[in-house]
Order: sequence, then structure tokens, then C-alpha cells
Amino acid sequence: VQLQASGGGLVQAGGSLTLSCEVSGLVFSLYVMSWYRQEAGGQREAVATVTSDGTIGYSDSVRGRFTISRDNIKSAVYLQMSSLKPEDTAAYYCHARRRTSNYWGQGTLVTVSS
Repeated sequence: VQLQASGGGLVQAGGSLTLSCEVSGLVFSLYVMSWYRQEAGGQREAVATVTSDGTIGYSDSVRGRFTISRDNIKSAVYLQMSSLKPEDTAAYYCHARRRTSNYWGQGTLVTVSS
């Protein structure tokens, strides 16, 4: 199983970025897909989740600014981030979960300058 995240980079406050995570090696449509982030020295926190039936949830810190979506044909999950703030700076990880199975992608770094 592989989860390949991409799209991170350096952006000014107020700007936008879109993260992508391409998944292989599992039946993508059956999995709950999430994006997590982890600041340097901090704990990993969930920011957005989309279930296999399309139910979506966001953390309070990103609701209204971030949009998660999935493409079951391409086996990919995306995170559109807008109105970015310096406090959004973190490594972002995609995650796949179904029953007792869960998988992590490598992080993609997002840096928001003030």
C-alpha cells in the first residue's frame, strides 16, 4: 500500500494551495480518507475527513477555509486550502482507514509566511 502526498510549498498568508494524495494497493473507495497535520514539535491532528459514502468533516481550525474531496476513479484525495494563515504551517499527511487497517503517507510540508 502506498499513499503519495504532494503539493506542499511556501505560500504567503492569505494564499492558497492544493494538496494531493494518490493511493495504490488497496480498494480506495472502501476507505475513510483523512488529512492530518503536525507542526514541528507538536502532535499530529486531523484536519479533514471524507468517508467512503462522502460524508465530510473538518476541524474547527480549518472549517470554511479548507475543502477535502476524493476521486474514487483516480484513487486520490485532495485538500484545497485557502485563506492560509501562518498557523497552518505544518507537515500534512494523508491517511487511509478501514476497520482495523490504517495507512499513512509521507508528509508534505506547507509553510505560510506572514
